[in-house]
Amino acid sequence: MRRRDREVTDPIRIREIIGQIKVCRLGLCDKNEAYIVPLNFGVEWKDETLRLYFHSSRHGRKIDLLKASLWASFEMDGFHQLDPAPSGVSLCNYGYGYACVMGRGNVRFMEGEEKAKGLALLMLHQAGLDCSFSEKEASAVEVFCLTAETYSVKERVVNA
Repeated sequence: MRRRDREVTDPIRIREIIGQIKVCRLGLCDKNEAYIVPLNFGVEWKDETLRLYFHSSRHGRKIDLLKASLWASFEMDGFHQLDPAPSGVSLCNYGYGYACVMGRGNVRFMEGEEKAKGLALLMLHQAGLDCSFSEKEASAVEVFCLTAETYSVKERVVNA
């Protein structure tokens, strides 16, 4: 990370940031082309390991690419806020507040109870709903988990 002054290393703040972001973009390789897809997600921390849960149609380009390689890069961002330059100062002095999380990891497709659990984690993160799904309900979609091998978090706070 080039801007170490913006790096977030506090585990509590990292969880707060991820807890408020609702969309995660997966980066996949399709031959000589990058394929980036935005997805809603659920989150689980196993000890200090970040796990992201996604649901999808059972067929399509994203699923084909994931099943072929079983890895993905990811990016999520939020807390967007324009930081205008003071009056009379060059427009080049504008700034922008944000937080972002970037990383990569292995993908595993869920089945049975794990699949239903992944959907429940997704609903908890997205809607704050503590719910459950039957295996029959879960069978209508694909659910996969990305276990982050590595990730970094960066934040620029705008002072009001």
